[in-house]
Amino acid sequence: MASGRSSSLCSIWVIVLLVGFTGSSSAQLSTNFYSKSCPKVFDAVKSVVQSAVNKEKRMGASLLRLHFHDCFVNGCDGSILLDATSSSPGEKTAGPNNNSVRGFEVVDKIKSQVEKTCPGVVSCADILAIAARDSVKILGGPSWNVKLGRRDSKTASLAAANSGVIPPPTSTLSNLKTRFQAVGLNERDLVALSGAHTIGKARCTSFRLRIYNETNIDASFAKVRQSKCPITVGSGDNNLAPLDVQTPDTFDTAYFKNLINQKGLLHSDQILFNNGGSTDSLVKTYSGSANTFNSDFAKAMIKMGDNKPLTGSNGEIRLNCRRRN
Repeated sequence: MASGRSSSLCSIWVIVLLVGFTGSSSAQLSTNFYSKSCPKVFDAVKSVVQSAVNKEKRMGASLLRLHFHDCFVNGCDGSILLDATSSSPGEKTAGPNNNSVRGFEVVDKIKSQVEKTCPGVVSCADILAIAARDSVKILGGPSWNVKLGRRDSKTASLAAANSGVIPPPTSTLSNLKTRFQAVGLNERDLVALSGAHTIGKARCTSFRLRIYNETNIDASFAKVRQSKCPITVGSGDNNLAPLDVQTPDTFDTAYFKNLINQKGLLHSDQILFNNGGSTDSLVKTYSGSANTFNSDFAKAMIKMGDNKPLTGSNGEIRLNCRRRN
């Protein structure tokens, strides 16, 4: 009897150990990962981000978007930063990224500053996570404790970046939910993270169909946007418009108020508040409570940052974010 019980206990411990070793690698991320190996990493990153955002407010949104687009393609591994090579086209020229994602030069400057502080220690993937948090905070949004310990991928995948994992601006609500669920994010996370569009700008090609063809749009708002985004494809394609018509350089709840007033710039924005849809109530909640939005946004960013990171001996710590070692 005692022998049987002992055997059972051993079996339980074996199962526990196996679960511990085969669980999500995000469990290996930690907010104090660099506390001994690079205690000044946060100061190094913030100094460069602050300077870049001071020069151009839009850069804060661009750095935040880099982290999004990195995490949605094969996890938060810095793959979006890799330049194309003869053997790999990289992800920068993928449909959702080409002539769209930006801020790579700022990341280069951050990496250079971090390398001066602690050479060969901090990954480019972690730099993106910290820079995203700092950008939001500098523009008036919430702060959060960034989980760190990611390592950098040695490859990038153009095919994966083009596969639809990054939701296009024409997405239906169902498509948005599916894409976010694929990276472990629920409906509340989806709406909160969409609030990142309270800062930044979009190109005419991203909203042309909406401002000319859709009916759930404020007429005067559409007319203003049409003045700089001609209906003819190929004309003014790269002209920019603020995603938040009220306070485009401030991280606040105006984005959600815009949706209620049918002034969402992208189809994928306005679809979050659209005639009794399942996310309408969340939009109303966030529009009236900055505290709730900020809290949920911070939680969702941490959750997104947990998506399939490379840890332990996987990947590498790139010395130059644009190329593998």
